[in-house]
Amino acid sequence: MRRSFKNGRIRNSAILFLALLFTSCASTKNVPYFQDITSSEKSVLANTAVFTEPAIQPDDILSISIFTIDPATSMVVNQVGTQALSTIPGPAGGIVATPPASGFLVDKNGEIDLSIVGKVKIGGLTTFQARDLIKEKAAIVYKDPNVQVRYANFKVTVLGEVGRPASYVLPNERVSVLDALGLAGDLTIFGRRENVLLIRDNNGKKEFARLNLNSSELFNSPFYYLKQNDVIYVEPNKGKAASLNQARTQTYAIIGTALSVLIVLFSRL
Repeated sequence: MRRSFKNGRIRNSAILFLALLFTSCASTKNVPYFQDITSSEKSVLANTAVFTEPAIQPDDILSISIFTIDPATSMVVNQVGTQALSTIPGPAGGIVATPPASGFLVDKNGEIDLSIVGKVKIGGLTTFQARDLIKEKAAIVYKDPNVQVRYANFKVTVLGEVGRPASYVLPNERVSVLDALGLAGDLTIFGRRENVLLIRDNNGKKEFARLNLNSSELFNSPFYYLKQNDVIYVEPNKGKAASLNQARTQTYAIIGTALSVLIVLFSRL
């Protein structure tokens, strides 16, 4: 009886060990990025994704600066009344608020209202095109104005198995998937690199794309460059489920051992 009980415990322990071993191997074999690029040769991708500047939409907040010869005049022109709340990752992956980002709100008609210059319709334009248009309008009032236009609320969100999941407000609209993941502290060892989900809002409709970080084909994807309000979700792999269940497995093993001991004791009574 005792030998049978001991053999049963050994067999169960061996099965549990092998299961954890195979799970570990399955969860780490896909860790390296771009596995199809060899390390022994120089690789060049013939075709890569082309960055397309996003078009300005209603409710966008833009940072617009007009510089003139008179600094006092520039201060009046650049007065703003709209503020966008931005966030940064805090301790332990939490989110903390940063000072609000100031900018000009694009209204429902695609217009912004600049002091002295007046209303300018920039909806549907890129920031480069908007800069030229505002400069043209400002030149009517000021001599040789210099204009800068950039997004003040270009936000992307990274969730799931990353080091610092959060929403990130960026000063530059040329942002790739790798840039966003880098800001979020990269994927954890439990993140599924071959099946990263990207969610995009396209004219009120949700688009979904699956990205494989293990393949260099990522650089050819039309979703390689992010758009405003994109969401990246990194799914957990089987190793994460195994790690979460480890404590539960240990608890069950202790309970099973205790029950086996009780059965042995009662059988001897």
